[in-house]
Amino acid sequence: MDILQELEWRGAINQCTDIDGLRELLNKKKIALYCGTDPTGDSLHIGHLIPFIMLKRFQLAGHHPYILIGGGTGFIGDPSGRTTERQLQASEQVQHNKEALTKQMIKLFGTENFTIVDNYDWLSQISLLDFLRDYGKSFNINSMLAKEAVASRLKNGISFTEFSYQILQSIDFLYLNEKEDIQLQIGGADQWGNLTSGVDLIHKRRTDEPAFGLTIPLMLKADGTKFGKTAGGAVWLDENKTSPFEFYQFWLNQDDRDVVKYLKYFTFLGREEIDDLEKKVQTDPGKREAQRRLAEEVTKFVHGEEKMREAERISDILFKGDIRELSVPELEQAFNNVPSIDVSSSPANIVDWLTDNGIEPSKRQAREDVANGAMWINGERVTDLDALVEPSANFDGKYIVVRKGKKKYFLAKVI
Repeated sequence: MDILQELEWRGAINQCTDIDGLRELLNKKKIALYCGTDPTGDSLHIGHLIPFIMLKRFQLAGHHPYILIGGGTGFIGDPSGRTTERQLQASEQVQHNKEALTKQMIKLFGTENFTIVDNYDWLSQISLLDFLRDYGKSFNINSMLAKEAVASRLKNGISFTEFSYQILQSIDFLYLNEKEDIQLQIGGADQWGNLTSGVDLIHKRRTDEPAFGLTIPLMLKADGTKFGKTAGGAVWLDENKTSPFEFYQFWLNQDDRDVVKYLKYFTFLGREEIDDLEKKVQTDPGKREAQRRLAEEVTKFVHGEEKMREAERISDILFKGDIRELSVPELEQAFNNVPSIDVSSSPANIVDWLTDNGIEPSKRQAREDVANGAMWINGERVTDLDALVEPSANFDGKYIVVRKGKKKYFLAKVI
């Protein structure tokens, strides 16, 4: 399969300004292409990952990807996909975010056959009069109002600042087309209006120059909800915001109805292996082999082989139930999101300890749960009402892991 055939098989193409023309161009030569992101935060999340996965596929096929980190447009705010105005950021915050995103992109794409650019470098050089005279004349207000990103905001209002965003993004495409010979821009489904505006501007200024826009479908789960959101919020690429273990678990817990779609989109596995995993989902879903391969591949892509293996090890230990095998850093990853309490370093009777630290509502309930075998301390079932909780016994004396019943965990931090 050529690159477009592969993208079509993976379900990764939503709209293209001229799919036949793009196919013809790609059959002739390797091209330069780009995808942009504004530094609105200091980390991408997995929703942002969607277009960059496509960019990575072009890189692996020998094409040259550019990533535009919008140091200029980051001061403005993209109205796409939003119902309200963005909060404007201070220049120091934009700079901080830009540096953090640059590091993430280098981790994903490496340093070979890959370039990062910042649109502040050229947008900041355009005066207001030049903007209106050289670019404003090329945009029709009626056409701009019809773009979904603007039309959806007209009822509640949109500032001129955000209204002008599509012009700035079009200038980016024109500039990169002229200076770097970039002929393709990739974006999410909500970027279609901005992409087509850029293609139109290039065709007006450079009549015979090939330029194309390509968007990725909106990623929806089988239940119709938007992909990438969890009860705990966004799943970040920054391991300090979402640990590699939590990241791995997110993919491991995907629905059988979604996993094959995600294998096609988010991994670089070949068609034969994905087809085989699809059969296993149908014939032996209990083994969850497809989910495990998905978790392995995406975690390895974002966090590297070592972090993926660490996340896998933590998962296996938790599944077996012997949490004493976890190191302190592994324990901190595994129980990052469970309720936590601060406890004394002094040994105490199990019933008193559970009650005094609020894990049990009363001594009667504590005695009942311990006697019935419903209480576990550091992976060991405690049934003796006279047992002592020894804070220094495990995990360097820093933590005590409490399990009540089958799934209710508490992490006690020894102070």
